[in-house]
Amino acid sequence: MLKVIIRADASSYIGSGHIMRCLVLADALKRCGHDVLFATRPQNGDLVALIKQRGFSIYALQQPVDWLVPSTTADYAAWLQVSEYDDAQECATAFDSPDLVITDHYGIGAQWHKVVKKAYNCKIIAIDDLVREHTADLVIDQTLLRESSEYHLLNPKTTALTGTQYAIVNTHFSHRHSLQLATLNTLANTPRVLLSMGGIDAPNATLHVLNVLKKRASPPITTVLLSPRAPHYKSVAEFAAEHSAWLTHIDFVDDMAGLMCEHDIAIGAPGSTSWERACVGLPSIVIALADNQQTICKNLETVGAAICVDLEAISKNLMKAYEQLIADYSKMRTINLQLCDGQGVKRIMKHITKLLSGSLTLRLATQLDVEQVYAWQCKPETRRYALNKDVPSLAEHRVWMTKKLASKNDYFYIIELTNGEDEKTTPVGVVRLDMAVDNTYTISIFIAPEHFGKGVAKLALKQIDILHPTETIHAVVLKENTASQVLFSRAGYQRINEEQFTRQPVE
Repeated sequence: MLKVIIRADASSYIGSGHIMRCLVLADALKRCGHDVLFATRPQNGDLVALIKQRGFSIYALQQPVDWLVPSTTADYAAWLQVSEYDDAQECATAFDSPDLVITDHYGIGAQWHKVVKKAYNCKIIAIDDLVREHTADLVIDQTLLRESSEYHLLNPKTTALTGTQYAIVNTHFSHRHSLQLATLNTLANTPRVLLSMGGIDAPNATLHVLNVLKKRASPPITTVLLSPRAPHYKSVAEFAAEHSAWLTHIDFVDDMAGLMCEHDIAIGAPGSTSWERACVGLPSIVIALADNQQTICKNLETVGAAICVDLEAISKNLMKAYEQLIADYSKMRTINLQLCDGQGVKRIMKHITKLLSGSLTLRLATQLDVEQVYAWQCKPETRRYALNKDVPSLAEHRVWMTKKLASKNDYFYIIELTNGEDEKTTPVGVVRLDMAVDNTYTISIFIAPEHFGKGVAKLALKQIDILHPTETIHAVVLKENTASQVLFSRAGYQRINEEQFTRQPVE
């Protein structure tokens, strides 16, 4: 089990998108058995209640002495409410040895990552859209048409995952994608419109759009999605009540994919929801509400997936865009379905697994490993804390290991490190899972003495968590073996008594 910290905020200035996509990634990490904690600064318009409702714990960052008001939609330093260095310092002392820290915040960059990485010697992932400098180990930018070469990566070992193939969307969308591909590519006589300008919609674009739609001789059947957290919620709710013949207002929806599939056209802000719309083939009119959304608008229009309307020109240009979208509906729907398949999180998780295991891998042992394992077994350092301190003969060892390898219930792994550019692998130890009569497993691990102190055992246990997340695993560790006692405690194993530990399966 890995300890993961996600540093992200939502507010009336920031909006909800950063937290919402982090929740999708957090769900995936949780399904793999990892412990996920959100570090966020409670403030007006935050999503603290939603994060808790989704089953995640929160570390509440300190309140500033004076609340900052961003001067523009691109005043990202004010989004953080404190200096980047102060935020990093607080986070660098708040947690107990996290393995991975994920940031999704335009106010957090290379300086923050350096401070936290130095404090915890952990891996760092940055979710970004702004092509900034990064010292993170992994950068995720789901922006359409983004290329990894656009990023200036201060660490040559950093990997940048770019483009909509890495879009962080809920698994509901990937399930719907294949169904939408099989659906007829035609538009109903009376198009159904989904209007969603984000969780906050500070400029009240929602009401501007509704005022244009009501001028049509026959307004389209429209659903407007707007949260009570939005500053103009009351005015939109009142408008919806007055025009209930064609307009339905909802506050929140659990299944956004299902809601989108009930509609033919979307009008909304760009951002992460752009890839959700694309995944279910929902052509859209997009209206940028902030500077950081302009690139997405431009790129969506470039590939023919959406039509852009300027915020200031809604009353002038919205109906023209609406008529154009209806005329081009079939083509635009096809383009959208090609942009995003909803598998982005799965692809990201594979990279996270690789990142956390680093150059260490586990492979199943074979008969070719018998003599190497025996050589390790004979080392005094190996026998020192073994439950059976008697050294077997090579013949005895061969019989024992041959039986283990033939077992259909046990797992016998060789721990290997990959060295340098030649990708040469070196065996450095063993980790075994032996099945008990109650179908639980007992784990045994030892490392070659020349590789002591390199964190090999810690990484090997992480790999076991990834490979066997749903098994109950027991460990027996002699009380004098203090290093291994600490190892299993930090790896998420619960102490049963002085010498026994257990790791429960993922629920």
